[in-house]
Amino acid sequence: MNKRRIYLYVPIILILLVFGGFSIWAYTPLGPMPETNAALISDGQVRVEPQGDWWVFSPDSGEVSTGFILYPGGRVDWRSYAPLAKAIAQNGLFVALVPMPFNLAVFSPQKGLDVIRSNPQIRFWAIGGHSLGGAMAANFVYQNPGLVQGLVLWASYPADNNPLSNVPVKAISIYGSEDGLATVDVVKASQSLLPADTRWVEIAGGNHAQFGWYGNQPGDGEALINREDQQLIVVAETVRFLKQISFNGVEQ
Repeated sequence: MNKRRIYLYVPIILILLVFGGFSIWAYTPLGPMPETNAALISDGQVRVEPQGDWWVFSPDSGEVSTGFILYPGGRVDWRSYAPLAKAIAQNGLFVALVPMPFNLAVFSPQKGLDVIRSNPQIRFWAIGGHSLGGAMAANFVYQNPGLVQGLVLWASYPADNNPLSNVPVKAISIYGSEDGLATVDVVKASQSLLPADTRWVEIAGGNHAQFGWYGNQPGDGEALINREDQQLIVVAETVRFLKQISFNGVEQ
């Protein structure tokens, strides 16, 4: 009888061990680097504050009509993207940086719905993210066609089962020439999954990890430019794209 009871508990113990190991792995993410600290503090230009279970970066003055929902990369601390979120907000845009369960956007790809519902003052929306975050942002667009006007991919691409070529959305894909994870070939192979007028921006010398502030990443290529220069391009191209988004998804 005792042996039978032990055998009954074995599967439960194994499940707990697997889940415990996964939790430890997921909750020991990459980053953030010390440079992110200042980006999480409000200043004279941008208000930084929690809203729900995400963080909002909003211009301190003027009317804001366009919002950007940002999903972090897989197993990367969300704070690693705070400097980019703040820099984008400095250009008169609303940014919601969304932490994810287990630091993996795959566990809550529809979180953007809560952001949109909580901010009815925003007329035009784009959603995007880095790496896995971008793929889950693409999933959001696929699951909610017509809800947002823009998709921003940073070193990312849609899954094969989330084709967006016929979805009414504008898209931009920004990627690094030295990326060892979302390589140039892999990113370009996603062209058929995105709208025909997608804007493609290759950052010469950029790699995967320099889309955030979390240090180096295993398997990545070696960048030929520094992190600051890469992110200046990411912010400038993203802001340019966001400012072109109109209510019906047509650039103006």
